[in-house]
Amino acid sequence: MHTEIGRSERTNERLPALLLIGISLVGVAAFLYPFVLSAANDAGLETSAHGTDAPFLFAIVTGVCLVASLISTSDDTTGTSRAKIVALLGVLVAIDATLRLVPGVLGASPIFPLIILVGAVFGATFGFQMGALTILLSAFLTGGVGPWLPFQMFGAAWIGMSAGWLPKPASLTARVVMLAAFGALWGVLFGAIMNLWFWPLSTPGLEVESGFSWNPELGFIETLRRYGGFYVTTSLVFDLTRSLANLLLILVLGKPVLRLLDRYNARFSWHEWQDTSDERTGDTASGR
Repeated sequence: MHTEIGRSERTNERLPALLLIGISLVGVAAFLYPFVLSAANDAGLETSAHGTDAPFLFAIVTGVCLVASLISTSDDTTGTSRAKIVALLGVLVAIDATLRLVPGVLGASPIFPLIILVGAVFGATFGFQMGALTILLSAFLTGGVGPWLPFQMFGAAWIGMSAGWLPKPASLTARVVMLAAFGALWGVLFGAIMNLWFWPLSTPGLEVESGFSWNPELGFIETLRRYGGFYVTTSLVFDLTRSLANLLLILVLGKPVLRLLDRYNARFSWHEWQDTSDERTGDTASGR
C-alpha cells in the first residue's frame, strides 16, 4: 500500500516536470523563431510584433500552469496536503502581484525576489507557476496587458523554475547569499532575454543599415555583436538596477522569508510512513 502511494507521488511529480520541459521549449522557440524565418523583417511584422502568436502563447503558458495545479491535486491519498499547496500558491501569487503596484525605479521591481525564494523552497514546478501567474495577475492589476505579456510570463517562470534547481546549503546564511547572487544574475538575464521578443521584429533590418539592427543575412557572431550594442545602449542601466534591487532585497529579507516558507513546506509535504515497530520490538526484547 505504502509503495503504491509513493509511486503515485512520484508520478504526480514527473508529469508537471514534463509539462514544464515541453512548454519551455515552446517558449524558447517563440523567442527565437524570428531569427530563423527570413520573413521576420517584413513590413507587416514590424508594426505588430508577435501580434498574431502572442494570444496563443498566453493561452498555452496559462493552461500549462492550470494543468500542473490540477495534476498536483489529482491524488486522493494525499489530496488534502496538495490542495493546501495550491491554495498557498494562490496566496503567494496574490501577494507578489500586489507588490508590483509599488513604484519601481529604473526597472527595479520587488516581485522577483519572492519568485526566487518561493522557487528555491518549493521546487521548479511550483516556482514556474509562481513566476508565470504573478506576472499574469500583476499585468491585470497594472494594465500591462499586451503582446509582451506571455514573454514576460515565460521569463519570470524560468526564474522560479531555475531557482528550484539550486542546491540547499545547510547554512541559512550561505543559502541567502547564494540566492542573492542568483537574483542579481537574473536581474540582468531577464532583461537580456526579454529584449529578444521584439528586437528582430522592430529593428530596421535591411531597409536602414544600423549598427543595432538585425537582418537575416547576418552571421551568428555579427548578430551577437549588434545585439550586444543594442542591449548596452537601451537596457543595461535598467537591468543593473533590477539586479541590485534583487540582491539587496534577498540579503535583507531572505532569512525571515525562507524560514516562513520552509515551515509551510515542511507542514504541507508528504513523507512516506515507515514501520519501525520491528526495530522497537527488537530493542525491547534485547533489554534496550
